[in-house]
Amino acid sequence: MSAAAPAAAEGEAPKKGSKKLIIIIVALVAVLLIGGGAAAFLLMKSNADHAEATDDEYADEAPVKRKAPPHKEKEPAAPPTFVPLDPFVVNLADRDTERFAQVGITFQIDDPKVAEEIKLYMPAIRNAVLLILAHKTAPELLSTEGKIKLADEIGREAARSMGYEIDDPEEEEEQETTKKRKRKKVESYNPITQVHYANFIIQ
Repeated sequence: MSAAAPAAAEGEAPKKGSKKLIIIIVALVAVLLIGGGAAAFLLMKSNADHAEATDDEYADEAPVKRKAPPHKEKEPAAPPTFVPLDPFVVNLADRDTERFAQVGITFQIDDPKVAEEIKLYMPAIRNAVLLILAHKTAPELLSTEGKIKLADEIGREAARSMGYEIDDPEEEEEQETTKKRKRKKVESYNPITQVHYANFIIQ
């Protein structure tokens, strides 16, 4: 009985020792895993911070590198101002037969302030336009060239009625052998940029 007991005690000793060895190994593996994970986390965080700092550095430099040369932005042109006139009815200068013209006119103005000025000078402007129309004949006004010429004359005379100094376009022809040279005088400033026809009837 006494011999069996020590043998049993000796058999239990290796079991306890192996258990301690397994616990130590597990603890070491856990420490290694935790330490490795912490080291990996710190390394990744350090790389991320470095990458972010680098991006911020390049981001600060990016506008300087991509900066375009200074240029003045083109402002959009303001829409023109239109001033319609009441229709004109006038007898034409035809000698063979009595003919009259009914013409509707709209002025295109480059400055809205001039539109109000036109209203103040409207009686003088209408008088100038009527005098121009009264000196025209039906054949002169029926052609496209005649209508364009009439619009130019109306624009000049209307501006003159408002006090603007407008020069007549002069053409000087000098004949040298078989060639003709035409020189056109530059017109002064005219706030009436275009004369548009609203209607044009000749009877």
